[in-house]
Amino acid sequence: MLLTFDTATPRVAVALHDGSDVVAELEAERAMKHGEQLAPLVDAVMRQVGVVRQDLTAIGVGVGPGPFTGLRVGLVTARTLAFVLEIPVYGVCTLDVLAVEAVDTGAVDRDFVVATDARRKEVYLASYDADGTRLDGPVVDKPAELATDVPVVGEGALLYPEAFPLAVGPQRPSAGWLARVVAQERAELLDPEPMYLRRPDAEVTRSRKTVS
Repeated sequence: MLLTFDTATPRVAVALHDGSDVVAELEAERAMKHGEQLAPLVDAVMRQVGVVRQDLTAIGVGVGPGPFTGLRVGLVTARTLAFVLEIPVYGVCTLDVLAVEAVDTGAVDRDFVVATDARRKEVYLASYDADGTRLDGPVVDKPAELATDVPVVGEGALLYPEAFPLAVGPQRPSAGWLARVVAQERAELLDPEPMYLRRPDAEVTRSRKTVS
């Protein structure tokens, strides 16, 4: 029984995979508040299937790229559960999950890119071939610097249509597709470490001592 969740976007997503396919999937109704919503969603998805934490055999977690706070909530939770239950935990680039879903659902049939919201009027972007294999990236930059006419998966295309005119689905990462990616090893399985690409939004300001 594989538990997966992604906290790289404003909406927390959680799913369970029984070794054959996804058997339950939930997404937070409210944006943000990752710390408040992740644990209740995990409990809810397990209740749907009638399993307890001791039934879990592995955990999959999206490692971003994404905002510092959201990623930290997901990755700390994944590592803690894996440690307590003594089961493996696998990280997956969130953009790779979107790419696999786009290919498998027929949204793309040629080389494409995935672009997600990075805030600060920027996007996270990676390029893929028609099979969903990552060719380059991810990077973070202004949409104008990454503009392209190839198909664009992800919310970035909807936010910045002038830079990404050919928008295709899906828009946000699915925990169910994350589960399929992990179960079938459809993308590189990573250590559960955050993929930030830039420094955290909130940093401690250190005062400088005046030189006399």
